Amino acid sequence: MSVRALRPFLTAAVIIIGIGSAAPCIAQITPAQTITPPDDTPSIRIGATIFTDFTVTTEPKITDVDGNVVSLSSFNVGRAYINVTGNISHRIAFRITPDISRETTTGAGAPSLSGSYVYRLKYAYAQFNLDDWMTRGSWARFGQQQTPWIDFEEGIYRYRFQGTVFSEREGFLSSSDVGASFHYNFPSNYGEVHTGFYNGENYNRVEVNDQKAFQIRGTLRPLPKSPYLRGLRLTGFYDLDAYVKDADRHRGIFAVTYEHPHVNAAVEYLNTTDQTRAKATPPVPKVDANGYSIWVTPRASNGIEGLFRFDHLEPNDNAPGKRDRIIGGVAYWFPHQGNVATALLFDIENVDNHGFSPSRPDERRYALHALVNF
Repeated sequence: MSVRALRPFLTAAVIIIGIGSAAPCIAQITPAQTITPPDDTPSIRIGATIFTDFTVTTEPKITDVDGNVVSLSSFNVGRAYINVTGNISHRIAFRITPDISRETTTGAGAPSLSGSYVYRLKYAYAQFNLDDWMTRGSWARFGQQQTPWIDFEEGIYRYRFQGTVFSEREGFLSSSDVGASFHYNFPSNYGEVHTGFYNGENYNRVEVNDQKAFQIRGTLRPLPKSPYLRGLRLTGFYDLDAYVKDADRHRGIFAVTYEHPHVNAAVEYLNTTDQTRAKATPPVPKVDANGYSIWVTPRASNGIEGLFRFDHLEPNDNAPGKRDRIIGGVAYWFPHQGNVATALLFDIENVDNHGFSPSRPDERRYALHALVNF
């Protein structure tokens, strides 16, 4: 038989040998891992937050309609949030939160609901998650939302149900405003930046001019790997705003905070500048204020937690008067599973107003506060 006649058989033999040689290699190829796509299923969740208390105010006394000098006592509901949160996709989230407020209008034009609790909008924003392009936890928000400083501090200080943090308690900042903001997490848990532009009039007032507040908070966690000092953070915050053009409304805060399973603590310094008018006649002077707040909340493993806080404020550097606030209390946090919280707090709050002209009365309150957060 000629070579020409054998060529088809030789070709077939070469192909079979090649396939046989390649078979072990094919068997050794590891299939590519399947990448789980992000969950884009729309979802919605309903939650609630309730603050309620019984408070007795022993100073200052009040005079009732019959002329009796008494200590005011009252049962109150300080907050009743309805939280509606959800996701349109893994990139788009939202929150809608109405909250109660006491209707206090008096006089001939007072509505029939005067004295009642009424609902008003506290938060309503869209959030665009940037995890696909930046570090996890980075996002942008648009709408009525948390402001950078208050939201940060209240994540560490768990006692808003007793009263607001120092800068908000003294009327310098608000927990919510309307605007656009951006949040970025540094890699490896070294800190974060939260910045944005806001109306500056807070969530409970309408915008009245063209001025906007630029707020920025930068937080550094210097030792994120340390088992004992990973909870240490250094934070700076600045609010650059104006009542009207050239009339400053500035707030600056520097704080050192610490978080641990058995104690949270903070030291913060506040400096502010306010000038309500820039072109008034006679001129409206600038008012510079400064103060500090120190608080610590030691906790035991059985749910018992202490609250110790001291605030000091000098409302006007060029006028007499300073205010000292001392808060002390004992709380019990009920055991729960998941992201819920229930607590009872008995506390005493004492406010000393020194050297004001005209004088201001001192304050003393005893209260039992309750928190439900679900």
